[in-house]
Amino acid sequence: MYKAPRGTVDVLPQDQKYWRYVEAQAIKVCRRFGYHRIDTPVFEDAELFLRGVGEATDIVQKETYTFDDRGGNPLTLRPEGTAPVCRAYLERGMSNLPQPVRLHYFCPIFRYERPQAGRYRQHHQFGIEAIGDCDPLIDAEVIQLGWALTQELGLRGLELVVNSIGDQACRPAYLEALKTYYEPHLADVCEDCRARHQRNPLRLLDCKQESCQRYIEQAPASVEHLCDACREHWQTLLSYLDKVNLPYRTDHRLVRGLDYYTRTVFEIQPPEEGSQNTIIGGGRYDGLIEQLGGRATPGIGFGSGIERFVMNLKRQEIEVPEESTTPIVIVHMGDAARIHGLELATRLRDADLRVLMAPAGRSLRAQLRYASSLEAQFSVVIGDDELTRSVSAVRNMADGTQQDVPDDGVVAYLREKFRQ
Repeated sequence: MYKAPRGTVDVLPQDQKYWRYVEAQAIKVCRRFGYHRIDTPVFEDAELFLRGVGEATDIVQKETYTFDDRGGNPLTLRPEGTAPVCRAYLERGMSNLPQPVRLHYFCPIFRYERPQAGRYRQHHQFGIEAIGDCDPLIDAEVIQLGWALTQELGLRGLELVVNSIGDQACRPAYLEALKTYYEPHLADVCEDCRARHQRNPLRLLDCKQESCQRYIEQAPASVEHLCDACREHWQTLLSYLDKVNLPYRTDHRLVRGLDYYTRTVFEIQPPEEGSQNTIIGGGRYDGLIEQLGGRATPGIGFGSGIERFVMNLKRQEIEVPEESTTPIVIVHMGDAARIHGLELATRLRDADLRVLMAPAGRSLRAQLRYASSLEAQFSVVIGDDELTRSVSAVRNMADGTQQDVPDDGVVAYLREKFRQ
């Protein structure tokens, strides 16, 4: 028997209401903040992620699905959403639009990593990007949008965590301080951290291994090594967050996992798993578009896993609106009634009503049982007698009452019933 590939899941009909709810609330919040939708391809030139995400990151080194197409071109299934949007910003001339350009997207993300709760090899992401503005005011807007989404969804007990990791001017000195701090402890940290110490020291603070946590706790804080410009940006951002009453805390351990981040980084974490299962994570990437071949252009954004939203909605037992699935079932006795029922079903569907034909060849009682099994509110019974009188027998499945309705009025009758 075939099974779904490891690290992937089927979103079954009973879970669709959660997915549609998350998408609807995200679209509503984006509309409120003035963000427009963009869709990018599922796969991109592999070089886009090498240059953008960073060759030394775990994503590029261990987790991407990269392959050559039949023309020998190296392609990568999208492992994150920001670099493709920045590529589109450059390629499609969006730098000529009023800045910042505010964009949002829904897309599948592919990473070859160890599957666990809320973490899949194919997961689905909602993200936003604001490109073309370096002011901390836009940082506050992006963070505020993410927090507003969690509140619209009704999620409780979440924590907003923020940090600043500096920029090209002040980060080199901080990285040296970090390397110096870790040197006496290299024999005690995990193998990955020993490699990161030389290759990508900032990622030392992003390690999830238990053996490394006490060293992360005592590591130098990036905010203590900021240059004057980054310190001013950081303090101004915090003042904005205070002004709009966002309940944040600062954490020097927060660095995020991608090389393109500069200055502001942030996460919104659930109470149970914390940073192990972040709901929303993002930050500023002022050098990314320049790395991709454009002129220096600031940007900030976040990504969020829809699966994690759904998991937390279920965990917190938040009531999600049911999608309307109550059908009208057309019960038909005989060939002529079946043809007439098909025509009536077409007219009802054209009126935006959900209609199913009962299976052919079954008895009246069996077809009504079929309608009951689908929790149909109404069935329409058509037999020889109804055809002769040009009526349809509309049955209320809840109480068993039945009313003959002229064929030319049955659509209006049922629309009114559902409106009520």
